[in-house]
Amino acid sequence: MRKLAKHPDHGTPDEVAVFDYIYGVLHCPAYRATYAEFLKIDFPRIPWPKTSVEFWDVSAKGHTLRQLHLMDPAAIGQTPYPFSGEGDNVVSKPCFKDGRVWINNIQYFDAAPEVSWGFYIGGYQPAQKWLKDRKGRVLSFDDVKHYQCILKILSETDRIMKTITMSEASS
Repeated sequence: MRKLAKHPDHGTPDEVAVFDYIYGVLHCPAYRATYAEFLKIDFPRIPWPKTSVEFWDVSAKGHTLRQLHLMDPAAIGQTPYPFSGEGDNVVSKPCFKDGRVWINNIQYFDAAPEVSWGFYIGGYQPAQKWLKDRKGRVLSFDDVKHYQCILKILSETDRIMKTITMSEASS
C-alpha cells in the first residue's frame, strides 16, 4: 500500500496515515452498505485505494474522525449548544423536541442537531444513552460541557462520513 499511496505532495504514508486510511474506510457509508452482512460475521476487508489521491483523501478524513473520537479539543472546536433553563440540572426524562435536547421539563441543550440525537454507533445512540445512564443525577458544569462535545462530535462525524467516497466500496 505504501507504494500505491505515494504522492508527490504527501510522500510515502507512515503507519499513522495508513491507520487513518483504515479508520476512514470503516466510516465510509458506501463501504458499510457494501460489506454490512460480512462485517457482522467476520473481520473487515479493507479495500486498496485506486489512486494515491483517494488514499490521502480518505486518510485525511479518517484522521479528523480519529481526533474527534479521541475528544481532542482542537478538533471539536466550539460547541454551540447552550444549556438553558433555570432548574436543578437533574436528568429525569431526556428527549429531543424542536431542536432541543431536554433533560427534564424545564432544562435543555438548545440548537442541538437532530442527527446527533439519532446517530447510531453499533446498536447504541450515544447522545441518548449518555443522558439515560445519568437519569436521576445532577449534571455538573463538566457534565454539561462534555455532553455539548458529544453533540458536536456526533454531528461532525455524520457530516464527515457523508464526504468519504471510495471507488472500490461502490463496486
